[in-house]
Amino acid sequence: MKVFQPKLFSTFKNYSGKKFLNDVIAGVIVAIIALPLSIALAIASGAQPVQGLYTAIFAGFVISFFGGSRVNISGPTAAFATIVAGIIATEGFDGLMIATIMAGIILILFGLLRVGTLIKYIPTTITVGFTAGIAVTIVIGQLKDFFGMSFGGASPVETIEKIEALLENLGTFNPVGFIVGAVSLAILFIMPKIKFLKKIPASLVVVVLGALVVAIFKLNVLTIGDLYTIESGFPKISIPPLSVDKIVSLIPDAFTIAILAAIESLLSCVVSDKMIDDKHNSNTELIAQGLGNIASGFFGGIPATGAIARTSANVKNGGRSPISGMVHAVVLLLVLLFLMPLAKFIPMPVIAAVLLMVAYNMCEYKHFIKICTSAPFKEVLVLVVTFILTIIFDLVVAICVGLALALFFHIVKPPKTQKRNKI
Repeated sequence: MKVFQPKLFSTFKNYSGKKFLNDVIAGVIVAIIALPLSIALAIASGAQPVQGLYTAIFAGFVISFFGGSRVNISGPTAAFATIVAGIIATEGFDGLMIATIMAGIILILFGLLRVGTLIKYIPTTITVGFTAGIAVTIVIGQLKDFFGMSFGGASPVETIEKIEALLENLGTFNPVGFIVGAVSLAILFIMPKIKFLKKIPASLVVVVLGALVVAIFKLNVLTIGDLYTIESGFPKISIPPLSVDKIVSLIPDAFTIAILAAIESLLSCVVSDKMIDDKHNSNTELIAQGLGNIASGFFGGIPATGAIARTSANVKNGGRSPISGMVHAVVLLLVLLFLMPLAKFIPMPVIAAVLLMVAYNMCEYKHFIKICTSAPFKEVLVLVVTFILTIIFDLVVAICVGLALALFFHIVKPPKTQKRNKI
C-alpha cells in the first residue's frame, strides 16, 4: 500500500449523483452536531469559542480532502482539552499555534516513516486508561460552570488545583445556573433514548433552548458573551513570532499533540472501517492529520484529530466519501461568517452540560470495569496506573509509564512451574 493515497480520488471511480446527495445531507447533519461541540471544546481548552470553529473548518476540510479514510470526520476533541489548556497557560496562544504546527510536521513525518502501522501495537489498557483519565479531568474542569460558581478571577489549570478551587469557592454556588445546567444534562441523556427524537442533535437543542430561556427570563446566569469576545468573519493567516528557544521548549508539547492525534485518529478510522466494511490507509491518514493541524495552526485554531462520535454520525446519516467531511467544514464556515455573533447568548452551564455528556460518552466505563474484573493483574495495573497518572500529572507521563510497565510485563514473564517426576 502506498504511503500517501487519499481516499477522495479513489472514491470518484464509482461516484454518482445519489451518493453526492447522501454525502451532502450527512455533512450538513454532522456540521449541526459539530457546531456546539466545537465551541464547547474550545472553551474547555482555555481558547476562544471561535477557535473551535476555525479548527473544525480548516483542519476538518484539509483532513477529509487528503485523508486515508472515506468517512473520518476531524476537528477539536475532548482528548486535547487539558493539554491545550496547559500550553495556553504557560506559553500563550502564540505558543499553542507553534506547537500545533510543529505537531502537524511531526504527524507528516510519522506517515512518511510508516509509523501508522505501529500505533496498533499500543496496548488497549493504555488507551482505555488515558481516555478514562481525560474524561475525569473534563468533568472536574466543568463543575465550576455547571454549578454556576466563580473562582474570583483565578484560572487553575492542573486537576488538583481545580479541585482545591472548587472546595474554596463553594459559597459562590448559583442555584439558577445549576438548574439550567442540570436540565440541559437531563435533556442530553433522555433525547437520544426517545425513538422519534434520536436523530435530532440534542446538543444543539439544549444550546438553543438554554439561550432562549436565559435571555427571555433574564436569568442570573453567565453566558459566553459575558466571558469571551465573539468574532465573526473569515480569519486571517497569522505567523507567530519564532525563535530557536521557543521551538525547542515546545518540542515535548508538539510530540504530545502528535502522538495523541495519531492514536485518536486511527482509532476513529478503525471504528468507521467496521461500520462501512472498508480499510483505511493509516499512513495517508497521519499525513492528512499533519496537514490539517498545520492549517489549523496558521488560521488560529487548536489541535485536531479524528472524532469518533462525529464520524459515527456521518456514517449513520449516509456519508460514504470524504465529500461529507468537506461539506461539514463548508457549512461551519457559513455559520462562522453569518451566525457566529449569536453564540454570545449561550449560557455557560449549558456548555458545561454538553462537555459532561462528552466526557460520559468517551470514558468507556464498561470497558474499564470489564478489564478490572476479568483481565490478569498486570493488565489491570497498567490500566489503573495510566488512568491515575493522566488525572494527577499529564498524558505524556501516563503514556510513558504505561508503556514502560506493559513492556516490563511483556519481557519479564513469571517462571513456569516445573512438574514433579512421578516415582
